[in-house]
Amino acid sequence: MGFTGIPVAALDFYDDLEMDNSRAFWQEHRHVHDSAVKPPMTALLDALAPEFGEGKLFRPYRDVRFSKDKSPYKTHQGAFVATGPAAGYYVQVDAAGVMVATGWYAADAPTLAAIRHHIDADGQPLADLLARLQRDGWEVGGDRLRTKPRGWSADHPHIDLLRHKTLTVRRRYDNDPVTATPGFAAVVARDWRASRPLVDWLAQALKG
Repeated sequence: MGFTGIPVAALDFYDDLEMDNSRAFWQEHRHVHDSAVKPPMTALLDALAPEFGEGKLFRPYRDVRFSKDKSPYKTHQGAFVATGPAAGYYVQVDAAGVMVATGWYAADAPTLAAIRHHIDADGQPLADLLARLQRDGWEVGGDRLRTKPRGWSADHPHIDLLRHKTLTVRRRYDNDPVTATPGFAAVVARDWRASRPLVDWLAQALKG
């Protein structure tokens, strides 16, 4: 079955889950997840695969081992297409709507060092790219150090980029009827194409 849109029932499911994040609620309403969340998100990935590659759905269970928040379930369903180590394209449905994103969400020490050295050597294209995406309505985010990273000068021209431990760009489609239509697959594809230079820049950085 092809992609027909993200049904409102998916958003309602996560709205209710935010109110009652319990095993009892999940067991009683899992059929909604299995009919209104998982199949459309899988179909969306299938529709995008010819251009972007095979994706995967993230598990709905939270890892609570090291968290003070012991809520057992994620209040969103994410889907991911990898382009490199902990980097790639992302789309998520939650109570508010749908989020489309691109970037890297984790980096081990050698990877982060390679990224920072590439920023040092050729950071202006990345700065220009992020500025262009912001002008087009994307939000730039990610985890950042409060101070300068060790070994880098505080007056480095790209110190704000060097502070990033992760870096993502995202845009949201909240209360937007297009998400419930088959045409939303083309919207996600358009967004991922627009943000592709970010993963291309990252790939270049990791080449050394």
